[in-house]
Amino acid sequence: MPSFLFVCTGNICRSPTAEAVFRDRVIGTGLDVYYDSVGTQGYHVGEPPDPRSIEIAQGRNIDMAGLFSRKLEQQDFERFDYLIAMDKGHEQEMHRLCSFEEHHQKVKLLMDYHLDYRGMDVPDPYYGDMKGFEHTYDLIEQGVDALIKELL
Repeated sequence: MPSFLFVCTGNICRSPTAEAVFRDRVIGTGLDVYYDSVGTQGYHVGEPPDPRSIEIAQGRNIDMAGLFSRKLEQQDFERFDYLIAMDKGHEQEMHRLCSFEEHHQKVKLLMDYHLDYRGMDVPDPYYGDMKGFEHTYDLIEQGVDALIKELL
């Protein structure tokens, strides 16, 4: 069963959104996958997603219940087949933290799965307004949809 770990900075905006969208999209596809999300930093460990992320998700009928922030651990490189970064900074941080050469190939940028957005970062909406959260959510949906299309 392939496993996916979505990674952002604090695991309260982008990566839990990606996890929730991925979970929603996988239902009914017949795909047998495991997924989770983490932050590269431990600022919000144990906290639920940002209320603004939850509000946007609810408006699109995506459930974020049961998601709580945790920090990336060395064991995650062993546990997961794909570590999906929301931006190049997370991608670089994961490459820096990799203990074994074979783990580097597991690190991917979410938007690299979408032909039109390869190399693009999913911007952090944390310090912005709801419009920024909407834009980030739109990009995450497109990236996750492209990832799932590749799996099918």
